[in-house]
Amino acid sequence: MDETKPTIEAPKETPKEAPKEAPKEGPKPIYATDLESLEKVCVVEFVRGTGPGGQHKNKRYTGIRLTHPPTGVTVMATERRSQLRNRELAFERLAERLALLNHRPLTRKKTRTPRSVIARRLEGKKRRATTKTLRQSPPREG
Repeated sequence: MDETKPTIEAPKETPKEAPKEAPKEGPKPIYATDLESLEKVCVVEFVRGTGPGGQHKNKRYTGIRLTHPPTGVTVMATERRSQLRNRELAFERLAERLALLNHRPLTRKKTRTPRSVIARRLEGKKRRATTKTLRQSPPREG
């Protein structure tokens, strides 16, 4: 009883065109700057405002200090009397700071200077040199 099971072969795929490359947009940001992800990651501290204002500032904990642990960036907002408004300001400031950290300038592709540009530059230098030599006083005989 030598029965073999028939093997099932996968249908052969027809060759497809290679996927087109997406235009280069630069590297993806390292740190998320949207509000939801910042709220999950950040450490929020409520602080009393400092500076002038007396009882209005010293009585309530309306100031906000945000710390972003992955980067160590700390921002603070105490200028409003509303804790909610200070919280919004602090998150806006933190998003701005992280956007600066995320910025990666594009690398410049070096190109060769065209011959015409080199020739124009040398022609200008020659013209300048002749102008300067003509300014010189003639050598004294003597």
